[in-house]
Amino acid sequence: MVSIEDLNLEELLEPVIALAIGAGDTILAVYASDFDVESKSDQSPLTQADLASHRHIAAGLAALTPAIPIISEEGGLPDFSVRGHWQRYWLIDPLDGTKEFVSRNGEFTVNIALIENGRPIFGVVHVPVQQRTYVGCTGRGSERRENSTVTPIRVAVQSQQPVRVVGSRSHRGSSLDAFLQNLGDYDMVPMGSSLKFCTVAEGKADVYPRLGPTSEWDTAAAQAVVEQAGGLVLELDGKPLSYNRKQDILNPWFVVTGPQDHDWLALLADRE
Repeated sequence: MVSIEDLNLEELLEPVIALAIGAGDTILAVYASDFDVESKSDQSPLTQADLASHRHIAAGLAALTPAIPIISEEGGLPDFSVRGHWQRYWLIDPLDGTKEFVSRNGEFTVNIALIENGRPIFGVVHVPVQQRTYVGCTGRGSERRENSTVTPIRVAVQSQQPVRVVGSRSHRGSSLDAFLQNLGDYDMVPMGSSLKFCTVAEGKADVYPRLGPTSEWDTAAAQAVVEQAGGLVLELDGKPLSYNRKQDILNPWFVVTGPQDHDWLALLADRE
């Protein structure tokens, strides 16, 4: 058990990674079965895998850090009059990319982030099908774990030509098309879930423009990975994407960047 007064991110690292991997195992058990798909109030899909992962992570974090509150996509959103006073809390997406899970393409993740004063200071993104885990931790940097190998990761130093753009597999609109037209020569790689952030974080893509709806639990863990890998996650006004600052939990549009050799935000000046 880690007290909130004596919080040490290094002490949390291995237990939280283990929680994410364990949650991934519960997801894979459902993935291998004939599962049912329900619809939530916003018409997004919900499966038993989402719920099993949520229960596993929430119970584990409550035991590990009982003084730190938890927000999970499948656990309900506390009223802002309560959560707005939280200095530190866990922010979880038990299964990010449920559409990818349902389509069985493997591009879904488990996301666990620790938020402090509106910023993600620690994030774990686990990819169950690939048995790969990305970690971003303040004071430690970012790393990829796979087959018992830990590899430090960094964003690319310079954009390639053509520019490597990663975008949503399930969501694409005219605003992204306008960005791509302004960009010029590019290679577009469609991908699901928070893997898009991680692709930038490990230098395999140069930019990820998100010009559509996301929620804070979709982005926090992967933002920690990107930022600790030397990248940026910027709202379109140039400020870092922040958390728990308003009544709803929807993010504004944002851009995930590696190399700063393009003015990515200027390329969005003609957005709709």
